[in-house]
Amino acid sequence: MTGTLLSISGLTKAYPGVVANDTVSFDIQEGEVHALLGENGAGKSTLVKMIYGLVKPDSGTMTWRGEAFAPPEPKAARASGVAMVFQHFSLFDALNVAENVALGMEDPPKMRDLARQIRRVSEAYGLPLDPNRTVGDLSAGERQRVEIIRCLLQDPKLLIMDEPTSVLTPQEVEILFKTLNKLKSEGTSILYISHKLEEIRTLCDHATILRLGKNVGECVPAETSARDMAELMVGDTLQTPTRSTEKTGDVMLDVSGLSLQPTSPFGTTLKNIHFTVRAGEILGLGGVAGNGQDELLAALSGESTTWPDAVKVKGRDVGHLGPNARRELGILAAPEERLGHAAAPDMSLVENALLTGLIRKNLTSNGFVDWAGTTAFADEVIKEFDVRTPGSDRAARSLSGGNLQKFVIGREVLQSPEVLVVNQPTWGVDAAAAASIRQSLLDLAAGGAAIVCISQDLDELMEISDRFGALNEGRMSDIRPAAGLSIDEIGLMMGGAHGMEVAHINEGADA
Repeated sequence: MTGTLLSISGLTKAYPGVVANDTVSFDIQEGEVHALLGENGAGKSTLVKMIYGLVKPDSGTMTWRGEAFAPPEPKAARASGVAMVFQHFSLFDALNVAENVALGMEDPPKMRDLARQIRRVSEAYGLPLDPNRTVGDLSAGERQRVEIIRCLLQDPKLLIMDEPTSVLTPQEVEILFKTLNKLKSEGTSILYISHKLEEIRTLCDHATILRLGKNVGECVPAETSARDMAELMVGDTLQTPTRSTEKTGDVMLDVSGLSLQPTSPFGTTLKNIHFTVRAGEILGLGGVAGNGQDELLAALSGESTTWPDAVKVKGRDVGHLGPNARRELGILAAPEERLGHAAAPDMSLVENALLTGLIRKNLTSNGFVDWAGTTAFADEVIKEFDVRTPGSDRAARSLSGGNLQKFVIGREVLQSPEVLVVNQPTWGVDAAAAASIRQSLLDLAAGGAAIVCISQDLDELMEISDRFGALNEGRMSDIRPAAGLSIDEIGLMMGGAHGMEVAHINEGADA
């Protein structure tokens, strides 16, 4: 490190009803990986948007290598050497890699020259990428490579990364970290936002912790435990989820011979899937993104219908029923995409509570919406799941990603489902909120619900699941007891290996 690249002094930004950043100050050195930590709603996103020129601070200053820095728009920030990889990808599925990269450039070269540059940079940084491949055919990890390569072509001095590993496999995370360490060795600074604290300890040189918009401390992650960092973030003792010892009951959900074509041209076909889930049981389903997770949730929730007997609840055929009919029977779902699928962005939290709570919470009377009851339900979700928002009248898009996730999960849990299907339940939420959501799922199961938890967080699945399976190219692995499964066995299951192959590997290890 040769000096200070970016110095932030007293940055403040307020919105109606909330101070997002309150006199935040810290420095980023040249050639360091600097973590920005904080629970959901702590002000991380607002802060990086000010650095990137998307938001103008109310007060405070920034300096870039000693010179005043106040980018009025992202174009100016990029011209200074700031690049940003957002948590949600901004790519067009129908275009190829080179075309998507060109859309993010001020003055793109000819497509042939750009393709050559993409190949050169992607190979130099260990992120191989074919510029001619259609983005809709790429895995989540490959899509992130497109975003990173687009930034690297700008030759950035500061690379901001927001939750970069949330949709990556462990192997893809390892590749990403090698790339970031190479960038660091070349003098690039990285501002890294993540709720995965063990990753922070592995990768980052320093960390700044925000709480309720204020800078409440700094630490050296390698010298600080993940639990200590989490407690600095929340300002309280972190609670560990506890499991019930109740035994499982009757089969609640029975999926048999489920095959389904995707509704999207870039989706995955489900192929002859079989599994059961009993009352009081959590079935954890892992797998790399894009292997049929979204399609399975749609088939279980009723968004996609199939043969009546492909999905049964308490012995009743429901495969042909739509979402509302299944909700009446107690089958609820929380999809992965929270903004646009699980929640309507421009509707208030009250209206979003109505969208799925209408039937099970009896939110109509004589054909009219019971707005008082709906508001009470939304307020209950906000209170019970600690959703940080000025009020239930706020639009869903105004919440941070993690707080909206808490609202979406809480809205379903508080409807007392008999079967709950969730995809990525703790995606983008802080350690304390993740522990709270997992505990709510464990409590729901302890009360007799059957839960299908689809997640790419293997630690999460091993923590809460009774049994584990994996999706690979639309096929389901054998379902196995979660207790005692090794990472190698899980990796084989995620890669498409089945019972006999996993058993053979185990025998070889035992020998």
